[in-house]
Amino acid sequence: MPWLEHSSFQWIDWLIVTLYLTGSLGLGILVAKKVKTMTDFVCAGRTIGLFLGIASLAGTEMGLITIMYSAQKGFSGGFAAFHIALVAGFACLLVGLTGFIVGPLREQKVLTIPEFYEKRFGSDVRILGAIMLALGGILNMGLFLKVGAMFLVGITGSFSEWMPVILTGLLIVVLFYTCLGGMYSVIITDFIQFCVMALGLLMVVGFILNQVGLELMFETVLAKKGIAGFDPLAQDGSFGPLYVLWMLFTAGLVSCAIWPTAVARALAMKSVHLVKRQYVFSSILFMIRFLIPYFIGIAAFVYFVSDAPALNQAFLNQELSSLYALPLFLKELLPVGLLGFFSAAMIAAFMSTHDGYLLCFSTVITQDIIAPLLKRPLSDKTRIYLTRIIIVIIGIYIWYWGLIYKGVDDVWDYMAITGAIYFTGAFSVLVGGLYWKKASKMGARLALYAGLSALLGLGPIRHTLGLSHFTGAQIGLLTILLSLTMMVFGSLLFPDKKEVLL
Repeated sequence: MPWLEHSSFQWIDWLIVTLYLTGSLGLGILVAKKVKTMTDFVCAGRTIGLFLGIASLAGTEMGLITIMYSAQKGFSGGFAAFHIALVAGFACLLVGLTGFIVGPLREQKVLTIPEFYEKRFGSDVRILGAIMLALGGILNMGLFLKVGAMFLVGITGSFSEWMPVILTGLLIVVLFYTCLGGMYSVIITDFIQFCVMALGLLMVVGFILNQVGLELMFETVLAKKGIAGFDPLAQDGSFGPLYVLWMLFTAGLVSCAIWPTAVARALAMKSVHLVKRQYVFSSILFMIRFLIPYFIGIAAFVYFVSDAPALNQAFLNQELSSLYALPLFLKELLPVGLLGFFSAAMIAAFMSTHDGYLLCFSTVITQDIIAPLLKRPLSDKTRIYLTRIIIVIIGIYIWYWGLIYKGVDDVWDYMAITGAIYFTGAFSVLVGGLYWKKASKMGARLALYAGLSALLGLGPIRHTLGLSHFTGAQIGLLTILLSLTMMVFGSLLFPDKKEVLL
């Protein structure tokens, strides 16, 4: 496509990106020597302090995928998309003030969420829960690599035929330092990447305010989208009441208190008290991680409407994915040098998400599926070795899935639905297991199985089964209700013979 083949990158931009990637690899090698036990590899020895924990939590949950799909939402939904940021910050603050779910989990001193399942419900529930977590989580990250490559293709003006090469290069970098240092590498690099990413985003916002301006943004959104560009509850808008409710659960509660990569940061903290403080302070960052990309996406919309009508028409005709709106806009907006710095910042965001996800899901497979099924003790050395192999296997999968998946959903909606395979059942099992003495093994099993119905929300499956009149949000909310119902009725109809005490 000719729009993607115009390059604004100069040698200084390439130098900045190259130096950043080299530094990240060196850091991964440097901290690898700290890994001695599985606890070191997975939870960094549970020695993480407040500020490092906040930066790591924000860095992992504000990856390039987050920035890209959020900009896509701002581009398509206007200022109405801001409601997602508000509910995310509000939910994270409540979790921090109350310690809901994450506090009791940290008290259990578990390495993973399925490990808690075993303590409360037995080994079979642990294995089943781990399978659901791995299935939903790995499917969820299936588009991360592809979206990262799309960003680089768009902002550098590389030929789109280079996509497989870019995918492979990005993957090798992340796999290398994640396999070497485990959570130590993840936490340290997340901190640095968070700082670089935050600075890059703030600089871009400054350029937008100076060159586009809030007044033009408001006027254009109102003219082109009407009240629906500001009100998420508007009848003719992109969202609606059910979607807002779905976001309160997914972007709010799930992303901070149930999603395993976020919970892994809580489990790595020194104490429950620090976990709560971590979430209180992170609530601001959870809101900002959505607000800034939405703002940039809206600015991109205004730019294409006002200054690049041909490109705007290409987006409207779906000749060009709206995911390219962010990189193509920034390629025109940013000067030489700053373009390279921002690209390095986005690569930082890309890496900070991938390393955390790869470590989290590979650990679950090792700790909660393979080890329990073998029914014999595994040394820390063996567990670390297995986890590293699985990290590479997952990396190969996301490389392949990123090339073949042809869904029609927005990236954010795809992620919410695939994640629901895990988190709808996990929500019921965690709440039941932590706060309801009558929760039983059968109730937990049925709740986890109910999460599979979220697969019906994926665009290709909806269309194949003739369910196109249902939205992903509607199916997701129904899956939550089904899972909760299965937990309650399963526990009451099939109570455990002996109450399990924590």
